Amino acid sequence: MATIAVLGGGYAGLRTVKRLVREKVNAHIVLVNKYPYHYESTQLHEVAAGTKKPSDITFDIREAVSDEVDVVIDTVASIDRANKKVLLEKSGPLSYDYLVNALGFETETFGIKGVEENSLSFYDIDSAVAVHEHLEKTLANYATSHDENDLHIVVCGAGFTGIELLGELVHQIPAWTQKYALPEGGIKLYCIEAGKKILPMLPEELSKWAVDYLTEHGVEMHSGTAITQVNPGSVMGGDLEFRANTIIWTTGVRGSHVICDSGYDQKRNRVIVKDDLSVEGQPEEFLIGDVSALPDPASGRLYPTTAQIAIAQADAAAVNVAALVAGNPTKPFVFKSVGTVCSLGPHCGVATIDMFGHWKLKGHKVGLVKKLVNDRSVLELAHVKEMLASN
Repeated sequence: MATIAVLGGGYAGLRTVKRLVREKVNAHIVLVNKYPYHYESTQLHEVAAGTKKPSDITFDIREAVSDEVDVVIDTVASIDRANKKVLLEKSGPLSYDYLVNALGFETETFGIKGVEENSLSFYDIDSAVAVHEHLEKTLANYATSHDENDLHIVVCGAGFTGIELLGELVHQIPAWTQKYALPEGGIKLYCIEAGKKILPMLPEELSKWAVDYLTEHGVEMHSGTAITQVNPGSVMGGDLEFRANTIIWTTGVRGSHVICDSGYDQKRNRVIVKDDLSVEGQPEEFLIGDVSALPDPASGRLYPTTAQIAIAQADAAAVNVAALVAGNPTKPFVFKSVGTVCSLGPHCGVATIDMFGHWKLKGHKVGLVKKLVNDRSVLELAHVKEMLASN
């Protein structure tokens, strides 16, 4: 019996194994993940800000998948593609006949000096918790330090992650001010972004509304300001220096380092795949999610790395692997977006919804939309009980 190895238990990997089971593929399915749990990566910013606990966005992988799937909790070191083996740090090599690589993302520093040493980033549960603990500790320290920089928070980057984090931080300011007896208006939020346009994937009216909302709630937005260096306690952007004892890096992501370490032809640890999501010259290998790069046939530009696309790719990859196992041809991946939701705290946001027409939403109603999106994700990837437990 053939073995299908699926690497990564994020949105894409977990969806892949569930779809393979649905396809009743005649193969041994193995899911490899670093952690025994799945976490909703699109909600890590909420854990970082402290508006959610880790238990709110995680569930046990073994309970979420069929007994037909073997789950291996281990870290992928590299892939011996010539011999079709996944090299694991603890368990030894895992041989496969078909591979679906969904190993996810890592923080991208773009080689800017001082980023790794002097800023915080979040890419999993532990790092998000570390950001939250640093925030609480630094704000509490003001009572004895009287250092205004303990109350200054710089968010580097104004992509989706940075904007959604700022929304959560804005929401938390009143609670922190009361908890630590801080001066009213003492907590200062700064956002530094190299691009001139914030949230360019959204219509102009919605991106402007989001920026205005954050500005009205005290965030200093500095677009068109390229970061040149991060020092202990400060960020240099052009001729400006932003001083803060909390610096959070959200400027971008790259694919897992396993891609580079395994000899793929890659850029930023992303591999351009064929239209069926397989690797050129390796028809038994499929790359999806953050480690893949696929041009949109309509625009020629690469699809962005979003959870929505990753889940759609997972379905397509699973169907294509099942087709290969059965001796049938694969099909091209076709993607149609159902919209974009950007939260600005637990109860506010902006969104475009491309279902039953084209909708542009802003304000408190988006909070409900975001909750429905998150609940649907948990429902599809796990079970109803996990969705109910997260409410």
